[in-house]
Amino acid sequence: MKKISKGLVALIVVIVCVLGIFSFYKNTYNSLVSLDEDVSASWAEVQNQYQRRLDLIPNLVSTVKGYAKHESDVFTQVSEARSKAGGQINISDEVLNDPEAFARYQQIQDNLGASLQRLLMVTEQYPELKADQNFLALQDQLEGTENRITVARNRFNDTAKGYNKRVRQFPACIIANMSGFKTRPYFTASAEAQSAPKVEF
Repeated sequence: MKKISKGLVALIVVIVCVLGIFSFYKNTYNSLVSLDEDVSASWAEVQNQYQRRLDLIPNLVSTVKGYAKHESDVFTQVSEARSKAGGQINISDEVLNDPEAFARYQQIQDNLGASLQRLLMVTEQYPELKADQNFLALQDQLEGTENRITVARNRFNDTAKGYNKRVRQFPACIIANMSGFKTRPYFTASAEAQSAPKVEF
């Protein structure tokens, strides 16, 4: 009877240990999945705001062209930057697993922002343009969009930070490594784009 009870106790201990390990693995894995989905959602919001900016550009360029016909170099730069960014808006969140691809994506968006800034600087020379109601409305929309981009990028960085901390902390890092969860890159300000394009005149 004593041998049976010792064997039963040992079996119960083993079952409890296995269930504890399984429960820990399941809970950690599920929390990593949840954080990963939060990062993906934040990434989608960043892309959404970049798309909004991309959609505003043709109307803005068209309005400025009506007044500043001699600024073809600036229009060409904006068009080229928009063309490059157009193919880089709704890309898979797999770019988050490739720091080099992420850096290229950010550089393309920063170049577009810098081109817009140059376009808006040109308008300084055309007082009648600055009084145009269409231009003023587009300028306000662009300013709001640039602010939304900044907010979306900050939210993405905050979400990625929470995820990255969880992926790197012990003992969750063991499960993260076993399951293929990797840290995500952050948005950083480039030398050319320390701030959003200024659209106030």
